[in-house]
Amino acid sequence: MSNKPKTLRKLIPVDEAIAGGRKDAAQMTEYNALVSLVLKARAAPGLTQSESAKRMNTTQTFVARLESGRSMRSMRILSRFAEVTGHRLKISFERDVG
Repeated sequence: MSNKPKTLRKLIPVDEAIAGGRKDAAQMTEYNALVSLVLKARAAPGLTQSESAKRMNTTQTFVARLESGRSMRSMRILSRFAEVTGHRLKISFERDVG
């Protein structure tokens, strides 16, 4: 066992980390594009937020937050959302040409 004192890492609250990431204009453009895709995915099959929520076994408020960009989007959540709206989640990496 080491006698070295443990160092504490500064933990950044999630909201602060998200807000910090949203300062970059290019990142905000991508973030807004994702919000737009989520809205279109629900609209395509003609589902309401309530219908989508029921299929996801969650609340309409959760779906509203997802669509507004006010909630965290995990791969699992986006995958569930894609499934209930009749879509397939596809993620890609593209070369940065800048």
